[in-house]
Amino acid sequence: MATNTKQQEEGNASGVPVKRKPVFVKVNELKPGTKGHNLTVKVESSTTVLDKKSIRSSGNTRIAECLIGDDTASILFTARNDQVDLMKPGTTVIIRNSKIDMFKGSMRLAVDKWGRVEVTEPAKFDVKEDNNLSLVEYELVNVEV
Repeated sequence: MATNTKQQEEGNASGVPVKRKPVFVKVNELKPGTKGHNLTVKVESSTTVLDKKSIRSSGNTRIAECLIGDDTASILFTARNDQVDLMKPGTTVIIRNSKIDMFKGSMRLAVDKWGRVEVTEPAKFDVKEDNNLSLVEYELVNVEV
């Protein structure tokens, strides 16, 4: 009986992993150093911070800082390359498997190659811009044990 449960956790008999239903969180639940977040958010603004032609690779390197949020809080999202095109103000997006990066002591949401950004139907909430998590400064404190 225990073997059957173990198979369910690791995958079915053919070795294919069992997919889990994604758990969505609200922006105000995000904490420094965490990853694997799924969110549905609205894009409030998008500012290009880098648009550079690369000599070695085949395309451009583009980075944009986007203010995104839901009805609980807002945060800056670092969009890279193809993600920049999706992050237009007023658009509602689903962000899957995102992580929190720290930049100059404040939180930024980002999606690397293991995550995904996709446009979805417009959400019915207003973004709570007065609770911007990226404006909170954190300081790394080493604790000796």
